[in-house]
Parts: sequence; structure tokens; C-alpha cells
Amino acid sequence: MKNILSFLFLFLSIVSFAQTKVSGYVKDTYGNAIPYVNVYFLNSSEGTISDENGKFYLESEKNYSALEFSFMGFETLTLPLDQKTTYNIEVNLEENSSELSEVVIYSGKTSKKNNPAIDILKKIWKNKRDNGIKKFDQYQYDKYEKLEFDLNTIDSSLINSRVFNGMEFIFDDLDTNNVTGKTYLPIFLNEATSKIYGDNILDAEKEILTGNKNAGFSNNQSLIAFIKDLYAEYNVYDNYLKFFDKSFVSPLSTTGVDNYNYVLTDSTYIKDKWCYNIVFYPRRKGELNFKGDFWVNDTTWAIKKINLAMSKGANINWVKDVYIEQEFDVLNDSVFLITKDLFMTDFSFSKKEESRGVYGKRTTLYDNYVFDKPKGKAFYKYQPEVFNEEIYNRNDKFWTQNRQEDLNKDERQVYAMLDTLQTVDAFKRLYSVGSILATGYWEREGWDFGPVFSTFGYNEVEGIRLRVGGRTYFSQNDNWRLQGFLAYGFGDDKFKYGLSGKWMIDPKMRLIIAGGNRRDVEQLGASLTNTTDVLGRNLASSSVLTVGSNTSLSSINLTSFSLGFEAFKNFNLRFEGNFKSLESASDQFSLDYYTTPERTETKSVTEQVEISTIIQFSPGRQTTGYGVERLTVNDDEYPQFFLNYTKGLGNITTSDFDYEKIQFYYRQPIQIGGFGEFVSSVELGKTFGAVPLSLLNIVPGNQTLFSLQGTFPLLDFYDFVTDTYLSVNFEHNFNGRFFSRIPFLRDLDLREIISVRAVSGSISEENQLLNASFTNPVLSAPDIEPYWSYSLGVDNIFRILRIDFHFRGNYKDLPDARNFGVTGGFGFSF
Repeated sequence: MKNILSFLFLFLSIVSFAQTKVSGYVKDTYGNAIPYVNVYFLNSSEGTISDENGKFYLESEKNYSALEFSFMGFETLTLPLDQKTTYNIEVNLEENSSELSEVVIYSGKTSKKNNPAIDILKKIWKNKRDNGIKKFDQYQYDKYEKLEFDLNTIDSSLINSRVFNGMEFIFDDLDTNNVTGKTYLPIFLNEATSKIYGDNILDAEKEILTGNKNAGFSNNQSLIAFIKDLYAEYNVYDNYLKFFDKSFVSPLSTTGVDNYNYVLTDSTYIKDKWCYNIVFYPRRKGELNFKGDFWVNDTTWAIKKINLAMSKGANINWVKDVYIEQEFDVLNDSVFLITKDLFMTDFSFSKKEESRGVYGKRTTLYDNYVFDKPKGKAFYKYQPEVFNEEIYNRNDKFWTQNRQEDLNKDERQVYAMLDTLQTVDAFKRLYSVGSILATGYWEREGWDFGPVFSTFGYNEVEGIRLRVGGRTYFSQNDNWRLQGFLAYGFGDDKFKYGLSGKWMIDPKMRLIIAGGNRRDVEQLGASLTNTTDVLGRNLASSSVLTVGSNTSLSSINLTSFSLGFEAFKNFNLRFEGNFKSLESASDQFSLDYYTTPERTETKSVTEQVEISTIIQFSPGRQTTGYGVERLTVNDDEYPQFFLNYTKGLGNITTSDFDYEKIQFYYRQPIQIGGFGEFVSSVELGKTFGAVPLSLLNIVPGNQTLFSLQGTFPLLDFYDFVTDTYLSVNFEHNFNGRFFSRIPFLRDLDLREIISVRAVSGSISEENQLLNASFTNPVLSAPDIEPYWSYSLGVDNIFRILRIDFHFRGNYKDLPDARNFGVTGGFGFSF
């Protein structure tokens, strides 16, 4: 959510200094729009296709004097261009009587049989492994990447807006987007050069960053991380192309014939290679598909050029248009290698044509291919990256030599304009508001105040709770960080505080020491897995909206020290030592336990020393930053493994209990193509030795009205308590696959979700006998049969709201059991 908010704050349009611009509509002689018409500058390979409404826009840096329009079933038309800029022309194509039969075959839904376009598609499937870098044992090449973000649809009302008072100079240089024809204003630019090495035998790849240059929001770590994830790598030959956490069906997919209509429209030589042109468009509305065309070689069946535009009505938020263009060149007269990849996105709150929004454009160029030069296994062994200031401060000579294409006029100006912009007070104020929405912190010089969204809270014990806090922050590459907070509850008339710090001793090993102390009120049992953040506090501890009263909160005094390092990529090992003191924060809830075998004496406070060994492994996780804290780029896209062994040390200082505890957690998200995303999680644990309620594993109930991950929404806190447990959670988001086929629901972009939760566990008689509470709570475990529930959810209501309807599967006769409930949540997602 933070990354999405960071992006929505930006006022960001593609930069291109064009010489010839033309736009308009293609219609037949009866005035009906003709979609998917090929529109090219005469005697060139620069072109586009008209959209569903027959609209087109075409732009080039070269001077052209004529346009050519062609589509099967219609006469080819050549239109002279008398001016460099010609907008809103209307082109009428006449039917070709000799091709009328073919028009009947390929109008609307095309045939899956006797279709020459599909015959060619099958040959592409058969030969795709023989094209590109996968054909060679080893490969290496140079990559140049340019990222741009720009505010689009600039008009007088925007220029004169009070928002830009004091910043009017930024509108001095405006231009027109070469795909949509809209005016734009660039306000972010990032360039990066890399050397890529790969070994197909070892199935290994390594990217070495050689240069990076940034203008705009260079210090906004959330934005930079979001951009990296937004423009992830993809391969058009794959069955599914993943963008914005969604899986789009590729037009080259082996399942493409079930999702697309294909039309063979043209054939010609492209740089002495005979190629066929195939137009594709979706068979159904509302699905994650594209429209566009591609050119394919007639001997290798390799793609020479492909253009993709997201189909209208696709169930995706904040994205009005997506445009992709890839070009390939020939090596050794047979192998086609990618040389250029253009990815453009039009982001907007509204999908209306006239709506204002943000353009994001990534241009990636590939050059200097070298093959079959092995580097050895040791070369690809993971080594943590260390911040190299020189890479981020390359001189102009370096960029002149390493840019694979020169910056145009607007791109050269954006560096100077953005440097000036960040000295303007009006912009600083605007940027501060955006940073708060994006990160939750109010950024000051070297110190950030926040999180601001935690300033206000409420619970039954503290009443109204006010909190102030912050953290040191100089850059995303800080080797150390301090953070802390001070809170006050008006209900219990008590102050709470927390202070922690961490220091990265060795960047190569990512060897980090950390420590801190917190005195606070918290809802224990909101999660099965122990928290590893000394300042962590869950939403259940301060939720204003709850089901019934919640007095089962605890006072906690936690002191923690740890040492951790990264053994290999995304494999972290940490050793912790904790001392904690736990007691009930309410006279209506008890954590008392017996201290004598005769059960005659009790104690209200649990004091415990623990040492832990924690292993966390997240294969496939991508991060940004080199400091003591790193941001994860690809949230919810990688599996997670967590293993924790804890030893409770009794009779050390005032420590009470001697025990051992082991916990294991595994979470796996899976993209199932056009059927959405399936997420499963499994957690199990066991405690060896006698411990009181405060040290047992409470099955996480949820008495709030919010949908909280990992909880059981129809259980109250402390309904089930265990010392041995197994918990599973399965959830599938269909991303609107079924709602999109219901006419009156299709336009609402709703998404259907189903989920099932279950937990089985037990509690020993020895642990039950330690408990000195007979009313609240009464210890019981789901040991007769696993407790389970299921949920039906509707997501993306008004693009930000999710509602889940929960149904209890069993244990319906428990006192005050809730057999049905509703929870919801807010969030920004694509």
C-alpha cells in the first residue's frame, strides 16, 4: 500500500522530441470505426494500429510526407501529409470486393481452424526455444535502462492551479507523447547501465551495475523500490506476462487461441528478412489481455517486432493504458536477439479519455552480445552488494560513452529543471505531503517523525492513546538507525515508551547488531509466530472498531539484543537474547499462574529470559538499498520460510521457567495465469516443558472489524490456547475472472475471493494445571477435531475496499460463539 500511495502522489509523460505527428480516426465508407488497422509512415517500419474505436496516434523524430493505411478486406490507402503536425483527421477506407470472403472469416471472433495466422502461431511455439540467449551455453551483454515519469494532459487549468504557485517555470518546456498525443511534463528520470552475465547450463545469471544517474525523487526510497517492481523483466514468449501483480495472457501463449483473435494482415521484407504481420485482439472483454500486432520471420519463426496495448476494460486499477514495444535483430543470419524494449504506462484515477494522470516509461536497450564464454560457478556465487558511491556519481564522459541512445532535448532539460525544482519552497511542501502518504513519516533533516498514522489509537484498557515517535534517517544507505516512541493512555493514565537501534558492522556479510527496550500495552495472541521487532505492535492492540469488548490486553516490558547476518542470498540467520516481563493490563483478565505444586500460591507477573536462533529464507526476494534496512521490491511475490528455536532459561536472575519452543512457518503465493493468485500458508509449533498462559501459543482470534492476515476472524482472543499446534490458511483471488462475465457486474471491476482456515492443537494437563484463572480465560484447545472456517470475499469495491463474509465450520456450541461475521479492509492495489 505504501508503494502504491507513493506512486499516486507523483505528478508524472513520455519524453520524445518529434518531427512528424499525426492523429485521427479510421472509418469505413458508412462511418463505422475500423479497429486494428495498420497505420505506417510511408516506406518505413514506424507504425501503429488503431484502437477499438478506430483512433490512432503516430509520431516520429524523422520527417515524413505520407501515411499508409492497410487492413484485410479494405483497399490500402496512402494519405499525403502537408504539415509536420496533423491532428484529428478522418480516414475512410473502401472495401476490397476481392477480399470480402476473408473479411467474413475474420470479422469479430476469428476461426480457430483454417486460419493461417494460427498456423504461423503454432510454428512460433515450436521454435521459441531456438531463439534468443537461451540458445547458447553462456551469454553476456550490455544493458542501458532509462526510466521516466511525467505528468500528462497539461492544460491551462492545471498550469494556473494554486498547487503550482511558485513553480510555474516547470511548464516552460512541454511536448507531446508519441503514443497518445497528450502533452506531458517530465519530473523524474533515472538512467542505469549494467553488464549482464548468464550461464544456461548452470541456470545462473548475474547483473553488475556500472552506472546510475537520477533526477527527481532520488531520496524517496519507497518510490525507487516501487519503480523497480513496476517494471520487472518479462519475456513475450512466456505464456503469461506479469505486470502490477497481475498475469496477462501473452499473445504468443500456447493458450492464446482461447483468449485472442488472430488475423494475418500483411507480409513484406524487413531488413532483407521476409516477415508476416499478424494482428491480435481479445476474444472477451474485461480480461487481462492485449491488442496489437507482431512481425514474424518466415524461416526461424522468430519475432522481429511486437506491439502490445492493454485491452480496454481490463480489471486493473489506476492503469488506463499499457503499451509495449519490442524490437529484435538478427545474429548469424538466424538467431533473433532483443535490442530494444519500450514499456509505457498511463496511470490515472479515472479511465476516462480526458482524465489527467501520470506516464511511466521504461526504455531498455541491449548491445554487445557475446556468447559461449564460461565464467565458472564461483563467478555466480552470491556476494552481498556494497554501496559504491562512484557508481552513482559517474561523470558526463562516462554517460556519453555508455548511453546506447542519446537523450533528447526534453530529457536533457529535465536534470536541470528538477534540480531547480527541489530548491523551491512550494515544491518542498508538496513533496512533504506526498512523503507522509507514501512512507508514513514526516521527513526532516536527519530525523523522520512517525509513523504519523499511529498517532491516535484506542483500546479498552488505555482508552484514547496518543503517540509520538520517529527515526534517524539520512539516506536509504545508512549503516545505523535509531528509532523510538512515547505514548500516553488517557484511560489507564500511564506513559509507554520504546527505543531501539541497529548497526551494520560488516556490509559484505550484512552483519548487524541490534537492541532495544519497550514498555507498552499489547494484545498478545494476535499472531502465532513470535514478533522479531522489539518495537512491533499489532493493529489488534489499538483497533477502534471491534466486535464486543476486549479487555484481554497485557502489559509488556521487553528488552532484546540480537546479532544477525546473511549467510547467502535471502538466507538470514539471527541469534537473539530477550528478557521480558508480562502481566495482565486489566482487572477483568488474568495471566496468574500457580507457583507451588499444591496450587496454593500464585504469581501475576511472568519474568522470562530467552535465547533464540531464527532462520529466515525468502528465495526470489528482491530488495533495494545497501543500508542496515532494505526495502523489499516484490512484496507478496516470493515464498517465505521461518524457523525459530527458543530456549527459555529458568533460574537466571529472576527468570521463571525452563522450556524449549520450536516454530515453523511457510507461505507460498502462486500466480495461476488467468485464474488469479493462490496463497497458502502453513504454521506449526510445539512447546516442551511446563509454561503459563503468557508463554503458550494462543490461536490468533480477531475481534476487530478489519481483515487481519493470519487470524481466525470468528474467534475471540484466547478462545483456543495450545502448546502444540498446526495451522493452515488457503486463499484464492480470482481477480474478477467470473464477475467480468456477468454483464451488470463487469464494469464494476469487482474481484472474487475464497478462503479456508483451519487449526488443530492440544494443551497438556501440566500446562492447564499451571493456570490460576477459572473465568477469563478458560484454557481449551481444538483437540477434538480441527477448528475451521471459510470465507467469501469481494475485493476492489470502489477500487479500495474489500469485504469478507466469514462462516464458522464447527465448534458452534462454544459459549458466545460467533457463527457468522463480516470484516473489511482498505488498500491501494492494482
